[in-house]
Amino acid sequence: MPTDKSKYHQPQEPADLNQEFMTVQETAFVLRCGMAWLRQLLRDNPNLCGRNGQGRGGRIVTDREQRAAIHAIRSAGDPRQGRTVARQRRRPAARKPALAGS
Repeated sequence: MPTDKSKYHQPQEPADLNQEFMTVQETAFVLRCGMAWLRQLLRDNPNLCGRNGQGRGGRIVTDREQRAAIHAIRSAGDPRQGRTVARQRRRPAARKPALAGS
């Protein structure tokens, strides 16, 4: 019987916003970022997180200093383009109605 792992891929509100340690889901909620982005960042920078439990199977947790460092990286801008913030997507222009009966 397959288990439902959707709760691991959604940010979750922490019980206390000032707690010392938070899971990845709680960290994503507090920093208002996506889970995929945060997991990739923590995979590339293992010094920004710790594990609570045995070996690699433990929960990924962050403390206050690590969350501040993650926030600083996130606030630095979009590293893909060298911009200070990610470019906003533009909506396509609405079509003008054709002139009736020329």
